[in-house]
Amino acid sequence: MAHEDNKKSLTVAYIGGGSMAWARTLMTDLALEPELCGEIRLYDIDTQAAANNESIGNRLSANPGTRGKWRYVTSPSLGAALDGADFVIISILPGTFEHMRSDVHLPERLGVYQSVGDTAGPGGIIRSLRTVPMFAVFAEAVRKYAPNAWVINYTNPMSMCVRTLYHTFPEIKAFGCCHEVFGTQELLAAMVRREWGVKAARDDIHVNVLGLNHFTWFDRASYKGNDLMGVFARYADEFYESGFSGGAEGLPDRVFACSNRVKFDLYRRYGCIAAAGDRHLAEFMPGDMYLKDPQTVEDWGFYLTSADWRIEDRARKAERTARLISGEEDFALAPSGEEGILLIKALCGLTRAVSNVILPNTAGQIANLPPETAVETNALFSCNDLRPVAAGGLNNDILALTLPHAENQTETLNAALDHDIEPVIRAFKRDPLLIGRCSDAELRALARDMIRNTLDVLPEEWSALC
Repeated sequence: MAHEDNKKSLTVAYIGGGSMAWARTLMTDLALEPELCGEIRLYDIDTQAAANNESIGNRLSANPGTRGKWRYVTSPSLGAALDGADFVIISILPGTFEHMRSDVHLPERLGVYQSVGDTAGPGGIIRSLRTVPMFAVFAEAVRKYAPNAWVINYTNPMSMCVRTLYHTFPEIKAFGCCHEVFGTQELLAAMVRREWGVKAARDDIHVNVLGLNHFTWFDRASYKGNDLMGVFARYADEFYESGFSGGAEGLPDRVFACSNRVKFDLYRRYGCIAAAGDRHLAEFMPGDMYLKDPQTVEDWGFYLTSADWRIEDRARKAERTARLISGEEDFALAPSGEEGILLIKALCGLTRAVSNVILPNTAGQIANLPPETAVETNALFSCNDLRPVAAGGLNNDILALTLPHAENQTETLNAALDHDIEPVIRAFKRDPLLIGRCSDAELRALARDMIRNTLDVLPEEWSALC
C-alpha cells in the first residue's frame, strides 16, 4: 500500500475479473470513492471477458466525474494477478449455468424443488464439489504470491468457499461478504418509516447477526435505542397472509422479490428474525414446508430461480457489455449498497466499520456451533485487523435446524477433497429438502447422476466413481 496525493494506493487482484455482475459493482463503488486509487488486476479463465472489463473500467476512470482513479489491467495468469497484491477479490461462477441446470432441476424428478440451488439442498452440495477444488487452488496461490493480502469472497456457496480457504491456508486473511442481511435491515427500516414517520435507513438498524450464510438470524434489532423485535412481531401477525415488501417492488427482476411471508412464518415459529431472502431461507427448511411444489412457492410469495432465467440474464448482461465498450451506453455512477469498499477502507486504517461477514467459528462467535463451521456474524474492521463479534448462541429450536447444515459443511468438504461419494450420500440423507422425499436407492442414483453431469469440471478421480 502507498499514499498518492492523500489517497491510499492499492493493488487489487480480482479473480473472476470477467464478471458482468460483481465486477461492475466494484467498478462503480471504486469510481465513487475519493480516498482510494491504484491498480485492479483482472484474472479470468475467459480472457476476453477480463479484457472487456479492462476496457470498461479504464473508460470509467477517464470520466472527469470519477472520484476514484484506477488502472484496470488483464492479468495473463493467476500468479501474475496475485503477486504482491494488497487485496484479493473472488467472484467466480463455479462451472456453467448448464451445470446449474442439473444442480437445480434434476432433483425435480423426485419432486424436490429448489429456489436457488447454490448453497443448501442437493444443488448446493454438488456445486460445492466443483467449488472446493477451485478454492483450494486459490488459497495455495495466495499463500505463494500474496500471503499478507486480505481476501474478500463473493462466490457461493459462500460458507464452503471460506471454509476451504482456511482449510487449505490456515493463516489466510479471508472473509466472505453477503448482502442478504442488508435486505432484512432494509425491511426493518421500512417498518420504522411506516410506524414512526421518520427517515430511517438501513445503516440506522443495529442488529445481532448469527447463523450460517443464507440461514442467518437476528435475535436483537434496534433503531436509535428502540427495540424492533416487538415491531417485527406485530408485522409478522398483521401481514402473515398478505405479506409486506417494505417497498422492494422496484427490484430489477421480480425473481429476487418476495413477500417476506417465509420470514414472518419463521418468526412466529422460532421467535427470531430470519435474515435472508425467503428464497434462500426456504432451502434450509423441510421440503414439505415452503418448496413442496411450484404452487406452494407461489402461495408463500417468492420465486424459483430457473437455469433458463440465469442464461437469459447472462445474455442481457452480454448485450450491455457490448454497449458499454462501444460507448453506446454510459456507466451509471450510483452507489451499489454493498460494503466491500467500506471494509477495504477500514482495513487500510481510513475508518472503522462493523459488518456481517462469514468466517470460521474459531473464535467461538456462535457459542453452540462447532469451531470449524463457517458462520456468519458481525465483525469489527479496523487498520489491518478483523475481529468477529461474539454473537452468543442460537436458541435450541434454531440450533436443531442449523446443525444438519453445519455437519453437511464437513461432509461436503471431505467429499470434495477426498473424491468420495459416500459423504455426498450422507449429506443428501441429512438435507431437509430430501428427507422423506425419496428412497435410499433413489437418493443414491440422484447423487450419481448429478455428479456425472458436472464431471467435466471435477477432478478426474471422480470419473471412476460415477
